[in-house]
Amino acid sequence: MAESKPRDIAERTFEFAERVVSLCRAVKRRDVAARVIVGQLVRAGTSVGANVEEAQAGHSRADFAAKCSIACKEARETRYWLRLLATSGIVSPSLLAGLLVECDELVAILTTIVRKAKQPVS
Repeated sequence: MAESKPRDIAERTFEFAERVVSLCRAVKRRDVAARVIVGQLVRAGTSVGANVEEAQAGHSRADFAAKCSIACKEARETRYWLRLLATSGIVSPSLLAGLLVECDELVAILTTIVRKAKQPVS
């Protein structure tokens, strides 16, 4: 079996944003809470990739690390809104499981990127 090439973080966060947008479009916004949560989710979920994209054009290592740090914070916020959608009964937890796993993986990857970017160059 051939080894698969690791996906680029910019592409992975873009695909994550696409999944978040698809979920948000499918959610029935029957009450004000659902509308607010979905609005927050789409903003945070799409911001992860936008900040990674900006980091790619960072002017310095510190700028790159700062943008990736923001992307990580947005991923954590996205996880919060996904969990709230599930616990409030707006969306079935089983429908969010895959997105939550991907979100956790993005947080871990971005945390590592930020940590390595902040290390002194040897």
